Amino acid sequence: MGERARRGSGDPGAEFSRRVGEKAARRIRARRERDGSVWFWLGMFGLVGWSVAVPTLAAVAAGLWLDRHRPAPFSWTLTLLVVGVALGCLNAWHWIQRVHKGP
Repeated sequence: MGERARRGSGDPGAEFSRRVGEKAARRIRARRERDGSVWFWLGMFGLVGWSVAVPTLAAVAAGLWLDRHRPAPFSWTLTLLVVGVALGCLNAWHWIQRVHKGP
């Protein structure tokens, strides 16, 4: 037996409105509760860590390759390490601002 038959014949528009209202209430409740959740902040910590680590490691790998194949009077690895950390920090800042503002 379908859900509509159990509830009785109802207005499909009213059912749609009820579902939209439930989803909106759930979204508001989740947004309110996420600020204090330990799991939310642990997830944010991981996001920030990966946002910095990935560009840094990619830049270091490129620097090592450049040091082997294109020698220079300076160290490509150290130069690109600084660039990778800077890009990673900008990336993390972007994600934190995006979460802070909300969707």
